[in-house]
Amino acid sequence: MFKAKRRTVVTTAAAVFVLLVAALVVTVVTQGKGNASDGNMVAYPVGQRPAAPEFTATSLTGTPINFASYRGKIVVLNVWGSWCDPCRAEGQTLKYLDEQYGPAGVAFLGDDIQDTPTNAQAFLHGEGITYPSVNDSNEAVEQRLSLAVPISGTPTTLVIDKTGHIAGTIDGAVTYPDVTTLLRDAAVTQ
Repeated sequence: MFKAKRRTVVTTAAAVFVLLVAALVVTVVTQGKGNASDGNMVAYPVGQRPAAPEFTATSLTGTPINFASYRGKIVVLNVWGSWCDPCRAEGQTLKYLDEQYGPAGVAFLGDDIQDTPTNAQAFLHGEGITYPSVNDSNEAVEQRLSLAVPISGTPTTLVIDKTGHIAGTIDGAVTYPDVTTLLRDAAVTQ
């Protein structure tokens, strides 16, 4: 009887060990295939990056913005609204990132949704954010972006490489480390 129980325990332990090894092998083999995700950040590997859709819209100040004019630059595109608490929370982080990386050629662009230009400009002025935002009150730009990558609401931030492909997204308020990681990834295009 003791030998039968011992054999059952050993057999069960061996089966669990085999399953754990198989799970580890699957994890290692699939690593790097598809998207790498870290919580609310998704990074798309080179060669698997979706193309950012082209769009033309009007800025909050009335200036036409053609997204094609950003080609050749790394772009941080933030979908936001002045009514959105997480958007308010990330305002200073985006301002700081723009001040740090803008002079190095990284372009920042906002997509202000479900908002009025007056409320949006008041928010930007209060935060000291100087990069342009498009007035997307009907969410047309956001809908075009969501054809390429999932956008689950505000805020959502896309980092787009110089070739016009989305290097990664951040769902929710940005953090400095997440954006700098995606900016580093976006610099690699081959």
